[in-house]
Order: sequence, then C-alpha cells, then structure tokens
Amino acid sequence: MSGPQCCSNPPTLDPASGAGHVEKLAGFNTYVSGSIQSNLTILLVSDVYGYEAPNLRKLADKVAAAGFYVVAPDFFYGEPFVRDKPDRPLPAWIKDHGPDKGFEDAKLIIDALKSKGVSSIGAAGFCWGAKVVVELAKVALIQAAVMLHPSFVTVDDIKSVKVPIAILGAEIDNLSPPELVKQFDEILKASEVDSFVKIFPKCAHGWTVRYDVNDTTAVSCANEAHQDMLEWFAKYVK
Repeated sequence: MSGPQCCSNPPTLDPASGAGHVEKLAGFNTYVSGSIQSNLTILLVSDVYGYEAPNLRKLADKVAAAGFYVVAPDFFYGEPFVRDKPDRPLPAWIKDHGPDKGFEDAKLIIDALKSKGVSSIGAAGFCWGAKVVVELAKVALIQAAVMLHPSFVTVDDIKSVKVPIAILGAEIDNLSPPELVKQFDEILKASEVDSFVKIFPKCAHGWTVRYDVNDTTAVSCANEAHQDMLEWFAKYVK
C-alpha cells in the first residue's frame, strides 16, 4: 500500500515557516493559524513528512484566511519520516507511526477543541493523513471530511463513512489509482452521504502539498485542489 510514490518530492522542513504559531494542544505540538473565536475549526492531518512542511503550513494559513481556526498537530511525536535514513525505511517507521495511532491521537485533539468551545470541525487528510480522516468520518466525530491523494483507504472504509466527504485524487497515483477513486465515487453515490469526487489529470500523488513553488503548473493544480477543499468546508462546516 505504501511505496516510493508515498515519499516522493520530500519537503524541506522548516519549523519557523507559516504565519501562525506552534502551541500545545492535547499535549501535541500543533501548528495553529486563525482565531479560535471563529468556533469553526479545520484539522489538517499531514502526510508522512509532518506538520513542519512549509506548503502544509501555507495551506493552513490559506484556510485560516477563509475564516477558520486551523490546527495541524504533530502526530509523529517529533519523528516525521526521513527518506534518506537507511536504518529507518518506511515499513519500519510506519510500525511506530501507523494511521491507527493517528486516529486515536486525533480523537484527543477533537476532545481538546470541543473543550475550547469549538462548535463545528472539518478534517482534511493528505496521503497518510487521509486514513486518519476517513476513520474520523466513519464515527462522525467531524462534520465534514476531505481526503487528498489518500493512502491506506479501502472500499470498506468508504462504505462506512457517515459525514459529507470530498475525495481529491491524482491521475498518476499508485496508492489510490483512478480506478480505486472511481470505486469510492460509485459507493458514495449509492449511499445517502453527500460527496464530491474529482481526479486531477496529469497530477501525481502528493501534488497538493509536495509541489515545487517555482513550477507554475504544479502551483495551479495545487491551488485548484485547495479551492475545492475550501468550498467543501464552507458548505458543511458551519
């Protein structure tokens, strides 16, 4: 289920990036952007490279600018995946940082947000993070979900989704190939769950957060996906 594409185009992590700040939330270091006064929160669940990726933080700031309080926790406890670490290949790393653990941790974040008076929560997951988000959607702990180039998500997961969900897939994706994303679409259309499914032509797995900022085509494709995500949250997180 995971492979080279999952880890392609690794970002240069920068703990100082973004217009927001890092604070503790439910014991997790969390990048926070926007005002909690909004009472509408978006939880961003990162890919394997974690919450210090500049493009992820840039996206958090963009979502905050649309009026949401945005949180992006470090679910990897200070140990994001490092591609050039021969003694810690992805299969070994994922044993310690599986999406099942991310799901349990995300529940703690949601409890902490509710204790702060947050009334509505949406969640977006990228690659690894999409599996965490679909688990939240299966137990309706959030009001809306967006999965972007998901990994580890199965047909059975989609059959159990209970909240409005958008799925943004890539044409070039070994982890969630278009055929699988189309299956997801068919299942959702036959259910009572509101859904939006889109496959982005000529885009590859990871395109929404692991794009080259100097590549105008890549930036444009990422921005289109970000806009779809924002429109979904504006519709259902209120």
